[in-house]
Amino acid sequence: MSSQAREGACAFAWRNHLLLHSGISENDNRRSALYRYIANLRTTGEEDFALLQIVAVAYLKKLDELYDDQCARIAADQVLAECLEARNAKSER
Repeated sequence: MSSQAREGACAFAWRNHLLLHSGISENDNRRSALYRYIANLRTTGEEDFALLQIVAVAYLKKLDELYDDQCARIAADQVLAECLEARNAKSER
């Protein structure tokens, strides 16, 4: 995964998260958790910036809903799997 795609996806998701939640500090712990999660996706080899954005937003949303990093990771991984499956099905047509 390119560093640029990873950084860009995190920045996009974090900016949007701050817009939706005005009481959150720029240096909130969720930001570093997001970067760790996206950095761990490099093992998948995924470099699609748009897909990384979707997964980053999904992770933050689930982190807010579930208040648990592990559960948020699982939920975001599910979103990633669904997006990859849809992309693969589309390319097979």
